[in-house]
Amino acid sequence: MAFIDQINSDIKAAMLAREKDKLAALRDIKSKLLLEATSGSGEVSNETAMKIVVKLYKQRIETYDLYIKEGREDLAKDEIFQSDVIKAYMPEMMSEEEIEKEVEQAIQATGASGPQDMGKVMGMLTKKLAGKADGKIIANTVRSLLKS
Repeated sequence: MAFIDQINSDIKAAMLAREKDKLAALRDIKSKLLLEATSGSGEVSNETAMKIVVKLYKQRIETYDLYIKEGREDLAKDEIFQSDVIKAYMPEMMSEEEIEKEVEQAIQATGASGPQDMGKVMGMLTKKLAGKADGKIIANTVRSLLKS
């Protein structure tokens, strides 16, 4: 089943169950997928869909953190619920050990020898690990391995 079909099916189920908050999160995912489809080739690949879902999840978490800082627990509760709904559609993220192995392989493949080569390594890894690992974790791992 294609990802968009899964979202559509889950939207129908949420409508029938009258789950208003879950429905809002699912409709947000669908709207971003449709926006991507209309701006591109008309078809959204599963890889692109996963990038969109990861981005939506990160946005929800950032908004949640902001609401907590501002003392708006009522709004924060909604954001964390929606982020949990979105998280269910995210691809399984790689562990830090797996990321470290990939970084070591990329360093060897590019011949990187120091911090000045971080761009080469990151360029290779961001394409390879897109949607599988957080960019901040990748960058921190590359930075630490190139220093040593």
